[in-house]
Amino acid sequence: MSELHESRRTAPPSRTQAKVLIPDEYPMVSLLGSRDELLRVIEGAFRADIHVRGNEITVTGSPDESGTVVRLFEELVEVLRSGGELTPDAVERSIAMLRMTSDRPAEVLSLDILSSRGRTIRPKTVNQKRYVDAIDKHTIVFGIGPAGTGKTYLAMAKAVRALQEKRVNRIILTRPAVEAGERLGFLPGTLYEKIDPYLRPLYDALHDMVDPDSIPKLMAAGTIEVAPLAYMRGRALPMGTGVLTPDGWRSIGELEVGDLVIGSNGEPTPVLGVYPQGEKTIYRLFSQDGASVLASEDHLWAVRTRDDANRGKPWRVLQTKDMIGDLRTAHHHKWELPLLSAPVCFPERDVPMDAYALGLLLGDGCITGTTTPSFASNDPELAEALEGALPGIEVRWRSGPDYVLNRVRQPGDSMTIANPVTDVMRRLGLSGSGSSTKFVPEVYLRNTPEIRLAVLQGLLDADGGPVIQDGRTCRIQFSTVSARLRDDVVFLVQSLGGVAYSRTRLAKGRKPGLAGGREVHHRHDAHVLDIRLPEGIEPFRLSRKAEVYRKHGGGRPMRYVDRIEPRGTAECVCIQVAAEDSLYVTEDFLLTHNTLNDAFIILDEAQNSSAEQMKMFLTRLGFNSKIVVTGDVTQVDLPSGTVSGLRVVQEILDGIPDIHFARLSSADVVRHKLVSEIVDAYGRYDATQQAQEPKAIQQRGKRRP
Repeated sequence: MSELHESRRTAPPSRTQAKVLIPDEYPMVSLLGSRDELLRVIEGAFRADIHVRGNEITVTGSPDESGTVVRLFEELVEVLRSGGELTPDAVERSIAMLRMTSDRPAEVLSLDILSSRGRTIRPKTVNQKRYVDAIDKHTIVFGIGPAGTGKTYLAMAKAVRALQEKRVNRIILTRPAVEAGERLGFLPGTLYEKIDPYLRPLYDALHDMVDPDSIPKLMAAGTIEVAPLAYMRGRALPMGTGVLTPDGWRSIGELEVGDLVIGSNGEPTPVLGVYPQGEKTIYRLFSQDGASVLASEDHLWAVRTRDDANRGKPWRVLQTKDMIGDLRTAHHHKWELPLLSAPVCFPERDVPMDAYALGLLLGDGCITGTTTPSFASNDPELAEALEGALPGIEVRWRSGPDYVLNRVRQPGDSMTIANPVTDVMRRLGLSGSGSSTKFVPEVYLRNTPEIRLAVLQGLLDADGGPVIQDGRTCRIQFSTVSARLRDDVVFLVQSLGGVAYSRTRLAKGRKPGLAGGREVHHRHDAHVLDIRLPEGIEPFRLSRKAEVYRKHGGGRPMRYVDRIEPRGTAECVCIQVAAEDSLYVTEDFLLTHNTLNDAFIILDEAQNSSAEQMKMFLTRLGFNSKIVVTGDVTQVDLPSGTVSGLRVVQEILDGIPDIHFARLSSADVVRHKLVSEIVDAYGRYDATQQAQEPKAIQQRGKRRP
């Protein structure tokens, strides 16, 4: 060190003298302690004579002892230079590091983990530093060691710093509540009053590092979540809830690991885990466009406020129960739900008729099967497009808006050859359908985005159109008297990433229409859809409609939580998917998820988790997240016969890249010195008991007749 000057000369052959000059900027009291308490610690640890005069320290002793003392003072000066504070405990630990390891005490004691509320949190031992370094380098870290070694406290400090530096969006803290056998219902008080004693150590550490006044706000916003381990697995849907797969809707209770579901990007994503949850309290969550799905009270939802969206903030993750009673800001809906970022990609399937032509015929065609198919439109452009899309068909104008779809006859054709359109309609099950019974065949609904969009464009060109309002973007309106066709159009819109609002105009009491100057009474209720589609998806091919839509813009589809209503209890299950954002498509194309993304997750007292709980917890890991698991395998409080998840996980996961097991010992205890001695005493006792156990078994065997 350039600031320290030492000179050596030989006294008697077995002793060496060295002088250390302390730089003037460091008062000797900070190095030697008040009333020389630090100097006395050093003198008591070495067989060397240490004399201090001014800022010069002379050390006389054996070469090894003198050299170690000199290195000690060099390291202590480095600690002061980095802003650290020297205490008797820090000096004792520095001496132990110099004697037993090659690590430099200054590098350990000067590592700043977190500065908060006027204090700096640093590791105090070599193993603590290695533990902290492992948290930086690995995604999953197990901190295993006795009580008082700072496992949870250091992990909490790393979590708070990661949140401050915006490397994660939230902190999740959890503990097993085994002292109550996880039967919290037998305890008096509310849920939070029941679980508070088990979570109190986490709260205490959190209050040391974060402004206490801000903690309730952070917890209300979902930025910090503290929950018992048993409730970490409760993000569940009822067994019968529909989940979208490449083959259509399947109930979540039927899914198995390896099955494919649809993610938020419209692409298939595999199921990584299926976790039965038993009977749970459930609610039905409604969005303002009429979509709804059942979910448990602690099921997870990605949401954001209008301010979040305007400021470019990431999506929050809230439980169902977190939003109850907090659904409005002034007169606005508060929580926006995510929509598909791209159309759903169903597998490509062969279709017997051009998709756009099918949409036109479902809108304005007559396909009863008893007469030649016909089409009605005041736009000759649509008749031309229809003819161009139907090979072997001539669309012949008859009168007014009416066209007939005739088969183009070839020389030698028999009169009995069916009209191609009629033949296709029969194969699709549409022949004989009237205006109130039309539908989109499944082969078109569960097909590529291009096929689905073409069907929708045909329907909208025939029976839809742009609606203009002053000061607002253009919305799309579609009407039909077929309830099934209405539902199919909603499916097409939602599968493309849009939203559709439905309303019904009752036939009873409506003013009759006019046809050829005479009144025509309405026989069926009319279903009207107001539609918003994502940018880049053109709803119209008809020139006049497309021009209006492009001129006024289609706006952005949005979906908000409208209300949440209790629905009793139901048998539930939760799944984990491999999608990067962990979202998957549930009923009405609502997006939800179960895993933990962009989070720093700490599982404390992990020795009291079962093997199944440990697996459940670790498989909750999402993208850009970090997990720290802490525990002491010598203090297991699980019921007799239950294997600690922390014990078996070492055998299961040892050797997997990006998973690290950090082990601390009694030498790393940073509480009262007696704690370290107590830990060692129990360790010796346990070792003795284990050694005596085989002898006791042998003696019992000898006494048997």
